[in-house]
Amino acid sequence: MRLVAPDALEGLVGITGPDSPPATDAATHTNGPVVLYLGTTLESSAETVAGAPVFAVSLDDEGADALTAVDGGAWLDLRRIAVLLDDLAAGVFTEALAMANWHSNHEFCPRCGSPTTIESAGWVRRCVAEDVELFPRTDSAVIVGITDAEDRILLGSNALWEHNRYSLLAGFVEPGESFEAAAVREVAEESGVVIRNPEYVGSQPWPFPASLMVGFLARADDGAVLRPDGDEILELRWFSRAEVADPAVDVLLPGPSSIARAIIERWYGGPLPEHHTA
Repeated sequence: MRLVAPDALEGLVGITGPDSPPATDAATHTNGPVVLYLGTTLESSAETVAGAPVFAVSLDDEGADALTAVDGGAWLDLRRIAVLLDDLAAGVFTEALAMANWHSNHEFCPRCGSPTTIESAGWVRRCVAEDVELFPRTDSAVIVGITDAEDRILLGSNALWEHNRYSLLAGFVEPGESFEAAAVREVAEESGVVIRNPEYVGSQPWPFPASLMVGFLARADDGAVLRPDGDEILELRWFSRAEVADPAVDVLLPGPSSIARAIIERWYGGPLPEHHTA
């Protein structure tokens, strides 16, 4: 992801000036840059002024290389730089990435397979065969901080991670399910632990590719036996605050841009030690 001045994109997406929308061909789908209008800024920041229009442009590899040749900038990973951005930039990049992922997955209609066109400044795609509008969707997921009678926190290691990386248990909400019911089910499925009355603590848009993480805190039933499902979760451990604070405990915890980190720090009572973060 990059933040660039409009003139850097001239010739790539048809921008003619700092206040003009990039040109897009409504008769095509994503064989070329996808241009999305994100609105105007309400306040000034280090990067822009109040009232400035904001556009997101999704480029293919060739377009990305061409832009790099123009301004010599570097492409950045939102996961790594989110904590360095102000609220405006973080919100813009999160929205832009989620929408770019949606466009990349909806070049063709999910109903009939026909090509789709881009409308409404990038916020709608239309099936050319059935004339049906397609709108962006967000997948809801729950993430749960679970404590026991000793006030330890339960963390699990996912099968896709390195062996010493741990985080909270999480999963997607199923059709017809409340957030609270999803939290109870996901925890039971992944760990064998029964929780009751999970309490909402906050949410975070998570554009990887397009989710809304809904956070909870919950208490495990006494005598809970840990049974990792062996599919998604390979290992489960209860951690005390002393263990989290100990540099000798070889674990990696969630990065500072994640709601998982915020929930763990809420339990911990402050910022987590940096030696456990990667």
